[in-house]
Amino acid sequence: FPSHDRSKSVISDENKRLCMWLKRQRQDKGHTMRSLSEVLGTPHSFIGKVENQERRLDVVEFVRYCQALDVDPAEGLKQVMPLA
Repeated sequence: FPSHDRSKSVISDENKRLCMWLKRQRQDKGHTMRSLSEVLGTPHSFIGKVENQERRLDVVEFVRYCQALDVDPAEGLKQVMPLA
């Protein structure tokens, strides 16, 4: 868990990187927001909110999102973990 002294901008930057990665994966797989929402069984506005950082995914949602895109969730986690 982030400590309280971390700025919100760092957390937002991490979320932004993850959202950009998810969007790139969706586009690379040839999905529109609507086609991905059909796979996930969600309204297409859900995909837009995730990609525009208006909605965060919980862990289970993130894994399902990655499965719908046929990508490894661990690759997505690398977007938010500090580089070693």
